[in-house]
Amino acid sequence: MASPRTVTVVALSVALGLFFVFMGTIKLTPRLSKDAYSEMKRAYKSYVRALPLLKKMGINSILLRKSIGALEVTCGIVMTLVPGRPKDVANFFLLLLVLAVLFFHQLVGDPLKRYAHALVFGILLTCRLLIARKPEDRSSEKKPSSPLGNAGNASRNAGSAEEHPSLYEKAPQGKMKLS
Repeated sequence: MASPRTVTVVALSVALGLFFVFMGTIKLTPRLSKDAYSEMKRAYKSYVRALPLLKKMGINSILLRKSIGALEVTCGIVMTLVPGRPKDVANFFLLLLVLAVLFFHQLVGDPLKRYAHALVFGILLTCRLLIARKPEDRSSEKKPSSPLGNAGNASRNAGSAEEHPSLYEKAPQGKMKLS
């Protein structure tokens, strides 16, 4: 049976991947929602106007919107379908993308309700990345039991160089002098 950690990472990967495929598609084509597509066009025009450096670099609102949309669709597909390390790379790129979008929203002075979803999905991307990159706990592995009970474990731990002593075993032994 899969561990709760694995189930969490897979569920977050699929949900986030599908969300970003959907949002990227809205930026690329009006087929899903004409109103949302029109709103995206308007928003990206305001982003380019607020950041004249993009104009100087030759980036117009159409190129910016389509680039971000294509990156969202690509990373969303990777997060949904591709196993292993590429999911973490896609997660990282999407997190950078969300930070850029939050910057754009702040730049044009949008109210919180216009970019709250970006905050939420940025937090979810961060959580997914942290959970996926966290090393496995060794303490959760089952240790073989001994017929000697705890005394057998203590003697076995004392002889093993790989085992880490417990806090009790690290405590100083003997009498304590109180003055």
